[in-house]
Amino acid sequence: MSRHVAVLMGGFSSERPVSLDSGEACAAALEEAGYRVSRVDVDRNLPLTLAEMKPDVAFNALHGPFGEDGTVQGVLEFLGIPYTHSGVLSSALAMDKEVSKILARKAGIPVAESKVMNRFDIGSAHPIPAPYVIKPVAEGSSFGVLIVDGDQPHPPQSVTSDDWRYGDIVMVERYIAGRELTCAVMGDVAIGVTEIVPHGDKFYDYDEKYSENGATHVCPADLPVHVTRKIQDYSLRAHKAMNCRGVTRSDFRYDDRRSEDGEIIWLEVNTQPGMTEQSLVPELAAHAGHSMAELVSWMVEDASCGR
Repeated sequence: MSRHVAVLMGGFSSERPVSLDSGEACAAALEEAGYRVSRVDVDRNLPLTLAEMKPDVAFNALHGPFGEDGTVQGVLEFLGIPYTHSGVLSSALAMDKEVSKILARKAGIPVAESKVMNRFDIGSAHPIPAPYVIKPVAEGSSFGVLIVDGDQPHPPQSVTSDDWRYGDIVMVERYIAGRELTCAVMGDVAIGVTEIVPHGDKFYDYDEKYSENGATHVCPADLPVHVTRKIQDYSLRAHKAMNCRGVTRSDFRYDDRRSEDGEIIWLEVNTQPGMTEQSLVPELAAHAGHSMAELVSWMVEDASCGR
């Protein structure tokens, strides 16, 4: 009898729509691979739902808070259901941009200078020399990211407005000019590097990531061999520094305007990377010779508790 896989999707973070798309793409690929699949739109009754369903494996296709930060991983540990991706502590560490940068720096990975502060303390004066980036410490998909240009007279007022929905603690980080690169890790292998070329925007924001024609993906990235190898090395180091499991994806900026070696800066590791048709990990896996069905099958067979 084929293994029963519960694909967890949706949830209640800002990234719910993306998670639904990721979950459906993974569910379809798992069915193609011969698994018996149940699609679970996650709500606060998840423990009861899974206790009644009794799946062999939970495929975690959730993104953002509750799905990517160790919370649902703890539920699955408690229920004793093997699950994909990273474990409780690794997920929590990687989701926190401040802590993950500390660990990355200790692992010899270059990161940008930054400071963490309450958004209400930013005030009318620039907290660090512009240009810089303001980002929530625990959001994904570029939600809440603001770029402050060098000619702006003061910080953006939206960060202290009542409409801000991304928590009170933010990271203020030196803006890194240059190219947007990403590298996937599958198990203990860095499987490739892609360059993301946004269409007319300064950075790879939510719309660029998930709209059909949002950005051009150059896979593999057109880079000097030694730069590609360095990015793969940093990605694998980040994966191991946070004791990640399964599939992760590290994001970088590469400024090669002055020299071929340039400046490589690691931004973050994604323990629950997107798995939609437009997503980077399935694309990188395909270039490495793995179909979508093979990729999700590998993830299911890699699933465990105590990760």
